Amino acid sequence: QVQLVESGGGLVQAGGSLRLSCTASGTIFSLNGMGWYRQGPGKQRELVATISSGGIANYADSVKGRFTISRDNAKNTIYLQMNRLQPEDTAVYYCFAYIGITRYWGQGTQVTASS
Repeated sequence: QVQLVESGGGLVQAGGSLRLSCTASGTIFSLNGMGWYRQGPGKQRELVATISSGGIANYADSVKGRFTISRDNAKNTIYLQMNRLQPEDTAVYYCFAYIGITRYWGQGTQVTASS
């Protein structure tokens, strides 16, 4: 069994910052790519950022220059540092991880940026 546990969501004013964390636990033999999706109210799910096991990061155009994804392989954890948050960033953020070729999901954490 594998679990992804997210933390760090909350409510901030526009222009503020939050840091999300996602930790994988359980039977993990090969933790590969990880990342974050988000789904805002009335919007389609959007891929926000990914990071490979070697630390190569990719971002959606909408968050480039504001969000930074990182990972600590020793802790099976990834982070999403979100700066200059805007109301359009309001969404439930879901962590995912590939273990082998299987994708696992976190439960989601709410991020709200108020104007």
